[in-house]
Amino acid sequence: MEFGIFILMQQRGYHQTSDQVLRAAVDQTVAADQAGFDTAWYAEHHFSNYGLCPSPLMMVSHMAGLTKRIRLGSAVCVLPMYHPARLLAEAGFCDAISNGRLELGIGSGYQNYEFERFGVKIEDAPAIFQEFLDVLKAGMTQKGFSYEGKHLHLPLTSISMRAVQKPMPPIWIATGNPDTQALAMREGHSLFVTALLQGTEKLQQMRATLSGIAEKEGRNVDDTRIGLLRCAFASDSDAEIDSYLENARYQRRISEALKLRRAHSDDGFLVREEESPNDIPLRQMRANLPVGSIDRVIERMVEEIRILKPKHVAIQVQPGDFDTRATLRQIELWGERIIPAIRHELGTTGSAVSMVAAE
Repeated sequence: MEFGIFILMQQRGYHQTSDQVLRAAVDQTVAADQAGFDTAWYAEHHFSNYGLCPSPLMMVSHMAGLTKRIRLGSAVCVLPMYHPARLLAEAGFCDAISNGRLELGIGSGYQNYEFERFGVKIEDAPAIFQEFLDVLKAGMTQKGFSYEGKHLHLPLTSISMRAVQKPMPPIWIATGNPDTQALAMREGHSLFVTALLQGTEKLQQMRATLSGIAEKEGRNVDDTRIGLLRCAFASDSDAEIDSYLENARYQRRISEALKLRRAHSDDGFLVREEESPNDIPLRQMRANLPVGSIDRVIERMVEEIRILKPKHVAIQVQPGDFDTRATLRQIELWGERIIPAIRHELGTTGSAVSMVAAE
């Protein structure tokens, strides 16, 4: 059973500087490495305060030199915003410089605000994603390759900086689209999913959906490495828990506004927070999520893992402008007490992948 931290790098307001947000992400990764987490994940976003990391692979490369054993992943590189030949070279560089610790998460994107500024039509994103995924696989497994598609034409091409993991670094696809989930299962890629701020009923629905997709593909869903992105926080302080939940709700409000193209900004950068018809009261969020005392978080996480049966859980460690010192304490707490207890209850140990990387 693997555990990771997910770092979005939000700037909730100008009381934070971009440098402070970046330094907090660096400190959290180092803390997660020391605490024994399997993976640190970095999101990619552009042109707004929703997420400040423009290049997850740059973060991977930087953190490779500051950590020893933790695997480092993109969650995700938005493929339609790249030229795949450059992404191939940069992924190879990251895998080599980190001694084979790269986890390559990819997605098709959802924020039209970003697509407009890269000159890409968001309605073309699914088709571009498929072509570029084909190119990534070819470029990482073949010394020389060419490609002819609707959106990309490559003559015979060889990528100079090669990944050290063979045949290639693990590819994770983050998607809620059933067709793309089926694609991941067919091609043997890992899947990243999220229940957002919903509870166990949503996880049960997700498990049933994924099982049905796998069955249609003639596969066993448990043969797919599934990762769950989850908000979770352990504390005996009600004020601290409420702050974490309020920041998680803030994050969801901004994400939803950007996805549904109803986000407003007074200066073109700072997205205005507005109540959503889909808001969940903090009391309900407490019931839905693994938050509360250490024992409650352990019990709830074990329950959720048994329902969805993921092989990896990535914890959202600092939504919004949640206190950085509390975040670092939380990472240490998960490493010392929560993760070992969950693994004990499940009868599992650390992942084979991370143990190999540590040797």
